[in-house]
Amino acid sequence: MIALYVRFVLKDEAAAVGFDELVARTTPLIEAREPGTLQYVVHLVADAPLSRAFYEVYADQAAFSAHERQPHVKQFMAERQQYLASYQVDFLAPAGGKGLPR
Repeated sequence: MIALYVRFVLKDEAAAVGFDELVARTTPLIEAREPGTLQYVVHLVADAPLSRAFYEVYADQAAFSAHERQPHVKQFMAERQQYLASYQVDFLAPAGGKGLPR
């Protein structure tokens, strides 16, 4: 299992609207077309209205690689750049907890 935490900081309120629309178009495709993507959760960040946090869990490296190759993910990655002030990706190694696949 592979997990990611991604924090996006958006340029301004207009960028936040555009980014949220992009996410709204992309996430249904991830849900419908990526069986190896176990969780793909987008969060608003309390007290940081220009931030978004993603928590992603993949069955394994092959599932993550398949996610990265999807046309809708490539489109998301290309289009998101116009909205971003910065972003950080942290790869996580789940060590246990409620709700994780076994």
